[in-house]
Amino acid sequence: MGKTYEELMSELSPERRARVEARTAELIAEEKSLRDLRQARQLTQQHMAKKLGVRQHSISRLEQRSDMLLSTLRAYVGKLGGELVLTARFPDRDPVQITGFADIVDTQKDRTSRTAGKRARSTQHGRVARVK
Repeated sequence: MGKTYEELMSELSPERRARVEARTAELIAEEKSLRDLRQARQLTQQHMAKKLGVRQHSISRLEQRSDMLLSTLRAYVGKLGGELVLTARFPDRDPVQITGFADIVDTQKDRTSRTAGKRARSTQHGRVARVK
């Protein structure tokens, strides 16, 4: 019969155990969902929705998506206080950071501010318009 994780760890030297635990923490830190990132920053979906100028249910849907625009992801990470870095990994060379996406942020900000402005004007007249 196999050994449990606790049994294996107890057999390691304190130095080796510390290295294993440190690497485990590194691997866990590398794999975070958008929800995990938001919660780590102690933000609610409602707070993120306000920051991005959308409704709370949009944040819920966004956090469950596996495919999205880079501009959407960059805006979300930016509102968390971070910076999105796109890296390509190849088996025969060091990782390469991909640049040239700065315009995406400006385009997303312009679109968000225009949409928020339209919503604000439409609600001032007592109705909510659907903005595309």
